[in-house]
Amino acid sequence: MSASTMPAKAKIGVLGASGYTGSELVRLLLRHPHVEIALLTADRRAGQEMRAVFPQFSPFPLPTLVSIEGVDWKAAGLDLVFCGLPHATTQKVVSALLEQAPNTKVVDLSADFRLQDVAAYARWYGHEHHTPKLQREAVYGLVEVYRREIAQARLVANPGCYTTGAQLPLIPLIKAKAIDPDEIVIDSKSGMTGAGRAAKEEMLFSEVSEGFHAYGVGHHRHMAELDQEFSKAAGRDVVVTFTPHLMPANRGIYSTIYVRGSAGTSPEDLHAILTKTYAGEPFVHVLAFGQVPQSRHVRGSNMTFIGVAKDRVSGRAIVMSALDNLVKGASGQAVQNMNLMLGYPETTALDQIALFP
Repeated sequence: MSASTMPAKAKIGVLGASGYTGSELVRLLLRHPHVEIALLTADRRAGQEMRAVFPQFSPFPLPTLVSIEGVDWKAAGLDLVFCGLPHATTQKVVSALLEQAPNTKVVDLSADFRLQDVAAYARWYGHEHHTPKLQREAVYGLVEVYRREIAQARLVANPGCYTTGAQLPLIPLIKAKAIDPDEIVIDSKSGMTGAGRAAKEEMLFSEVSEGFHAYGVGHHRHMAELDQEFSKAAGRDVVVTFTPHLMPANRGIYSTIYVRGSAGTSPEDLHAILTKTYAGEPFVHVLAFGQVPQSRHVRGSNMTFIGVAKDRVSGRAIVMSALDNLVKGASGQAVQNMNLMLGYPETTALDQIALFP
């Protein structure tokens, strides 16, 4: 194919490009053959070059960072925008963007459009949703569950990192009625990048290294997301026990999940269900029965590794999952969504193997 007949590249914007998820999006998009990074915003860094914020991008020509306030969405002519802004702010920005440029597609990496029930959003986030109509339009972006809907969507709500790590192993088991949905305990750990890049005292090296602690105990906002998707899978209300922990590592989500099999369902049966479900999925890999996934084996990749083992208590099983919170837990999954929304092969720019050691 000659240069004159090559299809035009899709114009992509990244809002909040100075954060960790923003930089990860840029890293992945630079390898994508079908897109052009046309807009990068970062209000506090407006006017700076991306290389000044993230020196790893020094060799690459990228747009200068600009303030989101000055963007003319219609004139920008973007095909798709990734929105990595704080919740509540996102609602207003996405609403204005889609009003001015209704043909632009959006993948939102905040929590603003994940909850379909506006009352649930208000209850968990402490304020009313500013754009309930858009919230109802948004498609939940867990590709392995909603692939068909995502491909037709204008607005996709990228799932949270903790929720992705728990939903991928549990949703197939709940749908198959292979486990008791009222007896699910999710114990999850996250690397420090899950807390963002802003300077915070509790995130200083000396505050986090050589230690390990739970947070959001009994009331973490991802609980609402878990309950929503597990209730859909079960066809009835499901409320799970979920506790997140901060581990002294840069990247990773590791979940250890305790479940009780339905009558007559063994841990081996659970493993067989997951193996069959994900046999054709490019980014979910089920390990051999009894094998334990490790977060270091998915670092930098868009993979999720899942393991299943017997518990010593009869009828119970231990399900484990590991993913990179910045890739499959955020930016990688967002690019996966973009590929579906724009009609590209789903794995484009996401086929990198984990970096180990």
